[in-house]
Amino acid sequence: MRKTARFAASAAAGLLALSSLTACANDAASSTSGSGRSKGKGEHVKIMVGGLDKVIYLPAMLTQRLGYFADEGLDVELLSEPAGVQAETALVSGQVQGAVGFYDHTLDLQTHGKYVESVVQFSHAPGEVEVVSNKAADKITSPKDFKGRKLGVTGLGSSTDFLTKYLAVKNGVKVSEFSPVAVGAGPTFIAALEQGSIDAGMTTDPTVATILERKAGKVLIDMRTPEGSQEALGGPYPSSSLYMQTDWVNSHKETTQKLANAFVKTLKWMSTHGADEIAAKMPADYSQGNKTLYAEAIKSTLPMFTNDGVMPQNGPETVERVLKAFNPNIQKHDVDLGKTYTTEFVEKAKG
Repeated sequence: MRKTARFAASAAAGLLALSSLTACANDAASSTSGSGRSKGKGEHVKIMVGGLDKVIYLPAMLTQRLGYFADEGLDVELLSEPAGVQAETALVSGQVQGAVGFYDHTLDLQTHGKYVESVVQFSHAPGEVEVVSNKAADKITSPKDFKGRKLGVTGLGSSTDFLTKYLAVKNGVKVSEFSPVAVGAGPTFIAALEQGSIDAGMTTDPTVATILERKAGKVLIDMRTPEGSQEALGGPYPSSSLYMQTDWVNSHKETTQKLANAFVKTLKWMSTHGADEIAAKMPADYSQGNKTLYAEAIKSTLPMFTNDGVMPQNGPETVERVLKAFNPNIQKHDVDLGKTYTTEFVEKAKG
């Protein structure tokens, strides 16, 4: 994964044949999750996650590890792909019943005539960090300096791609004036940063924590907190969520309610437990041999999460404004924000 060609190949991952995508997802789930399947005996539900080991999507695996899926009588199978855009692909193709990824995909999909809605909103901030390599740190001091640069994203069309474009446009740099490079997350992102394949890039924990520990780069923009989201994006930015096709939700309300119940219980549990306790519940290999660093990564990202799964007030409007800054599809369409999320199930789960 250290050659530029390999990074380019990852950009095309979303275009792989569906059979290949399924195989990759199952391999990833079995190798990284410890247990890709819950022990419930009810309806079998497959959920694709845009990176099971990313802290921003932590509620997916944590819900399974806490046994909350099984408590609801669900047989949940968690699958994993490197980027949220690939989780989106799996969902709209009908491979899986749910996806854990960024809410902003629901707006983009609506412009293509596909109705998908956030059922449980995990977060009110992106949880993303723009890091710059040490080699370029003196030349890139703000997004104004993105012009002519190679900027890493998890995948082309991913939420990291969306947010990178917004930060550029907001600061006077056209989308055509920099080069987004799909480098995934974790080791592939870090290798790209260290080897100069990218000058800067957007990623999440635990990748951020590892970069800082190795002194491979510096934080340029931190959006792991509501305050960071407000400063960079001008408002709350609902990101990681459980989103599902609206037709499926409407025809499987009992199962959807059970999923919401399980996830809301997890978010409440997270709000009353520390990072060390959360880290201890996760698969051992997620810490990559450094439990202290992994717990620190969780602690840095915890402020992004909601404690009840409810869409933050004015969050959808912030997302729409961000996407309209650079996305021609959003600019040309009147997105019905009310159809991009529902609070029906989380409100019942809270009660």
